[in-house]
Amino acid sequence: MPETLRTKLGEDGVKELVDLLNQAAKNIKGSLEEKASDKLEQRLTETKGGIEKQIADLRTELKTEIAHTRADLIKWMFIFWVGQVAVMGGLLGLSIKLILTAIGR
Repeated sequence: MPETLRTKLGEDGVKELVDLLNQAAKNIKGSLEEKASDKLEQRLTETKGGIEKQIADLRTELKTEIAHTRADLIKWMFIFWVGQVAVMGGLLGLSIKLILTAIGR
């Protein structure tokens, strides 16, 4: 504390002024911490909501993609098995024809 202020206020006045300034600083600090905490909580809530929406959108998109993939897989499996049956039928027919030719009919 400057000496001039000490002289004019006296020791008790200086002590009370310091206490008043310390209390004001505590109040300001507490108010700022509370505002910062509220603002941070609000931003976290907004961010959480945005992330949850993105996850829900991705989940829906993934389910749709899996359904399309499953349908494509079933389609190609059907085409494969139809082709296999055709080839097996052709081989069976050829085998029967060769056997009948071999035994002389």
